[in-house]
Amino acid sequence: MRTAFLIITLLLFVSPVWAEGNLARRAERLPELKIDAAKGFSVTRYEIETGQFYRWRIKSDGRDEYKLRAPELMRNSWIEQVSIEDKEVKPMGGLYAVEFDDEGEIDIYFVPIRPGTYEFFIEGMKADGMVGTFVVK
Repeated sequence: MRTAFLIITLLLFVSPVWAEGNLARRAERLPELKIDAAKGFSVTRYEIETGQFYRWRIKSDGRDEYKLRAPELMRNSWIEQVSIEDKEVKPMGGLYAVEFDDEGEIDIYFVPIRPGTYEFFIEGMKADGMVGTFVVK
């Protein structure tokens, strides 16, 4: 019994854990998400991997106010920075939402740390088709 406990303990705490990505290189660019009042999202599904460094560019048509949220993805990712018009924001502790009042673009640099399927959406517009998913492997 004691030997089994020791083996399980060693496997849990000594075995290496490997993330898929190489954080020392530049962020992998995801397909740009365009928010269009008439057409909805240009991309509704992303497949990404834990431990990989990504840049997610979000572009708004400016026809409406949009508050883009991805609460579970943001809770389960390391947010490196948010770039708005060549100005960088370094969030500590997470990101609640990015909001567009006019036409423009925002880049979110992040590393997903937990596998799962996570929804992103425009607050108050999910019923209008403004919803998509991230599948993190």
